[in-house]
Amino acid sequence: MISGDWRVSLLLIHAATTGCSTSTDAATRLAYDIEAGAEQLGSEDGAEYSIQHHTPSNPDQCTGPYKLQLDHVGAMIIWCMDAAGETVSSHSTSYHARFVDTPKTLLLDKAAGTTLTIDLERRGGRAVIKDVR
Repeated sequence: MISGDWRVSLLLIHAATTGCSTSTDAATRLAYDIEAGAEQLGSEDGAEYSIQHHTPSNPDQCTGPYKLQLDHVGAMIIWCMDAAGETVSSHSTSYHARFVDTPKTLLLDKAAGTTLTIDLERRGGRAVIKDVR
């Protein structure tokens, strides 16, 4: 029989070694997509690249309409809503701000199951979020 301390240790080891894609929230997954998009963006000023993010990213997460805010100070917030438009969860991160600048706050409402497009542009050597749709 395994003692209580060992069971806790085994659970912690299991949690630390399992894949992180199922344990991340909608904002973090979108931030990873932005990071990958910034890596695809050309290095010359004026280069452009569009990121296609299909929501929901994981089954049973954020399956209804949602609202996205990309703030000029580097925050990202996603509000997941039910069919009646009531917020059922919200997720936030600033991880993406390491890779892109957001010159102005962008706020977008998206219908359930629609693809989010984020347009990036290289300006002054930095990746910049040009538009979201």
